[in-house]
Amino acid sequence: MTQIAPQATQFDNVSVIKRANTYFDGKCVSHTVLFPDGTRKTLGVIFPATLQFGTDAPEIMEVTGGRCRIRLAGQTEWQEYAAGQEFSVPGNSKFDIEVVETLDYVCHYG
Repeated sequence: MTQIAPQATQFDNVSVIKRANTYFDGKCVSHTVLFPDGTRKTLGVIFPATLQFGTDAPEIMEVTGGRCRIRLAGQTEWQEYAAGQEFSVPGNSKFDIEVVETLDYVCHYG
């Protein structure tokens, strides 16, 4: 379980794509945030459910609220995460997530 340093509570000087990214019949909703240096993040919420996500690029999922358990592809053990923690997912992979308590997150790509 990785504990992260306190993160900023807001992103300044960014552009936000107004159209929401909606997955799994509305169980996961996010918005894309574009930074001046060209990086991209998504801010979202996942409601209680058990889902499987696929990745293209490596991702770091920063949990900003709620609780979840995740299982990376090829692993049998679940790991639990809560606000203030993060986990990494390799590119071209999959992970299972069980949201125990509505999850707020920031997804960092690359």
